[in-house]
Amino acid sequence: MAEYLEEEDHSEENDELYEHHRIVVDKGQALLRVDKFLMDRLPNVTRNKLQEAIRSESIQINGKPAKVSYKVKPQDVITIVLPEAPRETDILPEDIPLVIPYEDDDLLLVNKQPGMVVHPAYNNWTGTLVNALVYHLQNLPTTRNGAGRPGLVHRIDKDTSGLLVIAKTEYSMAFLAKQFFDHSIERTYYAMVWGVPANDTGTIVGHIGRSVKDRKVMTVYPAGDYGKHAVTHYKVLRRFKYVSLVQCNLETGRTHQIRAHMKYMGHPLFSDATYGGDRIIYGAPNGTYKSFVENAFKLMPRQALHAKSLGFIHPVTKEFMQHDSELPDDFKALLDKWALYEDQ
Repeated sequence: MAEYLEEEDHSEENDELYEHHRIVVDKGQALLRVDKFLMDRLPNVTRNKLQEAIRSESIQINGKPAKVSYKVKPQDVITIVLPEAPRETDILPEDIPLVIPYEDDDLLLVNKQPGMVVHPAYNNWTGTLVNALVYHLQNLPTTRNGAGRPGLVHRIDKDTSGLLVIAKTEYSMAFLAKQFFDHSIERTYYAMVWGVPANDTGTIVGHIGRSVKDRKVMTVYPAGDYGKHAVTHYKVLRRFKYVSLVQCNLETGRTHQIRAHMKYMGHPLFSDATYGGDRIIYGAPNGTYKSFVENAFKLMPRQALHAKSLGFIHPVTKEFMQHDSELPDDFKALLDKWALYEDQ
């Protein structure tokens, strides 16, 4: 028997959709090729997926990239990063328009619009990004004849807009998933937050875990006794009277990381109902200012968060790719509204 240490991270915001396994080979194990050895120990994994994971260096043995021909030996330590196996088997393709700023034979980028759920789940079985992708990519093998989750290696919340990278082959899925696991993907977000941070730049470090009072809410635990290590770098791009436009760069990818970290700083995202940003936090809550903010909430009836850019190494060319996106219309309108208010 092999000993297992398996870690999984199934979050909603910035979800790294991978499985992480660590297997210590038993002392009595006979020599066996690594893909055959793992076939019997990992659920829902095909030989092809394992071989592609080996090619992308997502499987390591004793700290070194494995080779397809390698035969496992007693006491070998095998670590594996794989795209998470699909959990749904009946995802209907839907002809939903997508904004695709880049596409090639191996991957594509989607600029997700606010309000679109990424993956089908309870109360959201249709109209999701995955339903649209299954339609767009229905002739590709990664869609498993229209079922499963085509190429999704990360995701963002329903009410967060911006860029997502989608893999179109098993090899690309494995290669991109490892970059997310290694935190080597460059991700830049724009956020409108309440208040004006004291410093123009800074780094927020604090473990993030689910609140003991409400599991839908993430809480920062600065002492690190609970939750997962999380690091967010921020830069103030523009200061208004009571709010600020902030650039956030993720070093890790935890559930609601930016939203939880900015609230922890005392600057929750504008219009973020989950984290208290849907009320007036800075400025007197009365008179014409109150009416102004209420109208601003109507312009941006969601958290003011946009996945602005993505940078990663292409799985085939091995070149670094950097893609940027424009802010959506509601975010632009919100900025314009605060700029006019400041000029009054």
